[in-house]
Amino acid sequence: MQTANIRNLFYLSDRKIALLLCALGFMLSTTTHAQRYNDGSYNFREFDQKSYYFGITLGYNSSSFKPFRSSEFIRSDSILAIQSINGPGFNLGIVSNLKIGQHFDLRFLPTLSFAERNIRYEKDARNIFFSERKVESVFVELPFHFRYKSAPYKDIRLFVIAGVKYAFDVASESRARQAESLVRIAPNDFSIETGAGIQFFFPYFIFSPEFKISQGIGNILIYNPRLEESTVLEKILSRTFTLSLHFEG
Repeated sequence: MQTANIRNLFYLSDRKIALLLCALGFMLSTTTHAQRYNDGSYNFREFDQKSYYFGITLGYNSSSFKPFRSSEFIRSDSILAIQSINGPGFNLGIVSNLKIGQHFDLRFLPTLSFAERNIRYEKDARNIFFSERKVESVFVELPFHFRYKSAPYKDIRLFVIAGVKYAFDVASESRARQAESLVRIAPNDFSIETGAGIQFFFPYFIFSPEFKISQGIGNILIYNPRLEESTVLEKILSRTFTLSLHFEG
């Protein structure tokens, strides 16, 4: 219940969160050109001398399922369609960055992520109606990324990332009591992640807005032969879009 209450607060301000993140990035970027040392050098030069540094990350995520229908779906008379619906969430984590070359970094970002995903079933019982399966999760995420950085332009640098992520849903146990009446989702998930972003170098920290797409590579459906909502599915994959703000230094 506590997780649901926290999520409701963020659900109401979904659009406001996205606008706030964009506005913050714009305000910080407009002041970048003023952040130079007295000797005329740029801020990025000091950070380039560090072999590693740490930081924090805040983010907004939009998560969904990618359902694959089974052969039972064709023979089903009661379920007409299966649809995934995105749900909002937020992330809070730690950034660990190790420099492994002039343009490459190895990054580890352990994160606590609150996410919501939905499966909607269109059913026909003389009158068409919808049945929705909402999954609220609290993930402990362990992503490992390789980052390629462009050559800096003044105190701005572009980058792209690629890597893998393991996620464990610590809220899965609270859903186990409803296993017989609801579609069950496995607590463990592995994903491939890709993304891009911009670094803005300030005297005391690096500000990096970043967007990232995560695609699950393992089936997270726990099959239940006694539940029709489960038998009409062959497998389910996870998908997440994340907009993050990294503060490092």
